[in-house]
Amino acid sequence: MKRVEVVEKLLSKNFLASPDLFDCYDDEEPVFSNFPGKERPLVLNKDLFLLLKGNGKVAEINWIEFDKSRSALEKGKDTKIYKTFLDILSYHSVPKTREVLDTINQTVRVPESKIVIEEQKGVAGAIVIKNYVEEEMKKKEVSNFVQYFRMRYNSLRNLLVSRPELQGALSINRIMSKRERSEVSFVGMLLDKRKTKNGNYVLVFEDLTGTITVLVNKNKEQLIPVVEDLVLDETVGVVGNLSESVVYAKDFLFADVPLSKEAKRCPDDVAAAFISDVHVGSVYFLEKQFLKFIEWLNEKKGVAGKIKYLFVCGDLVDGVGVFPEQEKNLVIKDIVKQYTELARYFGMIRKDIQVILSPGDHDALRIAHPQPVLSKKLAKDIWALDNVVLVTNPSRINIHASSDFPGFDVLMYHGHGFHNFIDSVESLRKGNAVDNARLIMRALLQKRHLAPSHASTVYIPDSKEDPLVIDKVPDVFVSGHLHKSDVGNYRNVITINCSCWQAQTDFQIKVGNHPDPGKVPVLNLKTRAVEIVEF
Repeated sequence: MKRVEVVEKLLSKNFLASPDLFDCYDDEEPVFSNFPGKERPLVLNKDLFLLLKGNGKVAEINWIEFDKSRSALEKGKDTKIYKTFLDILSYHSVPKTREVLDTINQTVRVPESKIVIEEQKGVAGAIVIKNYVEEEMKKKEVSNFVQYFRMRYNSLRNLLVSRPELQGALSINRIMSKRERSEVSFVGMLLDKRKTKNGNYVLVFEDLTGTITVLVNKNKEQLIPVVEDLVLDETVGVVGNLSESVVYAKDFLFADVPLSKEAKRCPDDVAAAFISDVHVGSVYFLEKQFLKFIEWLNEKKGVAGKIKYLFVCGDLVDGVGVFPEQEKNLVIKDIVKQYTELARYFGMIRKDIQVILSPGDHDALRIAHPQPVLSKKLAKDIWALDNVVLVTNPSRINIHASSDFPGFDVLMYHGHGFHNFIDSVESLRKGNAVDNARLIMRALLQKRHLAPSHASTVYIPDSKEDPLVIDKVPDVFVSGHLHKSDVGNYRNVITINCSCWQAQTDFQIKVGNHPDPGKVPVLNLKTRAVEIVEF
């Protein structure tokens, strides 16, 4: 078929041929008969052609945004959004339920992960997941951590330089060569922080070119609380005046959530529920309340009838050997039997609810982040449940996308690093953040990182990306770990820290932690209202 004929055939389907299409088009293969017609013109490039060629059909997505993302890619502005669209299209071009060992986007590495794409009858319901799983395990050296922090710095710097105040940001070595008393701005990673006897703060920042000292005068009263909340290793923007190789700070800027963040509302009247810290196997597990919750779900009355998604954010079981003499607090002392019992409970939940499970520090896998999905060997009964999706910690999940709605993006993170972060940030200590998780979650969104300081949590340095960077602002940020129910809203990001299903333990009594069990936040995707249902 000649190129003119190809173009004419595509036009009849409302496709516009991109030049790169002919790099992969086989003249002898008549594939256009299976192509779906489009209501609006759509540019058919090489990537989309190969997807259509493979299956003859493609998911309905927001094609206007798809075109915008491709335009941004061609201009060299953004590649991630376009690749995300390709992920979605790739998922939908195959059978709806399957294991995915690879995707077009190479940053999504999901060996041994069960990703379920299931469209519920009559409504949109696709789930698209980005799991974070480290590459093949090998010995980590100093160079791996150096490379990891370079990636973290570059990722956050790219977010920061989009701010108007940092449009003229320079590298540190260029600042050091500028004339005295110049106003300068740069993006740096905090290397050191100390308070002088006079009450001033001396900060040392570094970037890929060198280090520089920043002085914050105690008379800058508006800056002192900001400096007190800075933690080592976080990346921030600095604006100030240069004098004698020292920058006198005027302002500090964070990647933060844009003020223009959209408050999404789903066209369908459906809801998502959020729980965590189930701790099956513990003598303190609140079985009666949990069974009451499941019974309420299955009645399908009122709010419960609208629930199509249930997020479970870590500490699914109490585990074995998590802390010294834990066996005294266990009613089930075998980890496999704990997961078998967990599967029995989740097997009771009605099948039209998609259950998304992520692990926590009590589950039977490494504590180091990112945590992989639960093991098939240890949790085979969980894997056998058709409506259960296993994800990593952290992970990003997009739910309920359709042709006219991009879906809700949910960021799941159990929160193992919360306590260290609270201890490091002055305002969180003063604000009793252990009982007010929204304060922690807001601070992490401002810093755009789940564990800003090297000591925040145990992690494995990835050679390709930092999975703890919040590169894409979610619509919902959900966590657990603190056993406290707390719901907030920061710049149209709904923050949810989940309650628990475990009574106060001996350890919690010693440290003064007061759990708030049996409370389930339910988010209506249409109204964005969150209702707390108590059991």
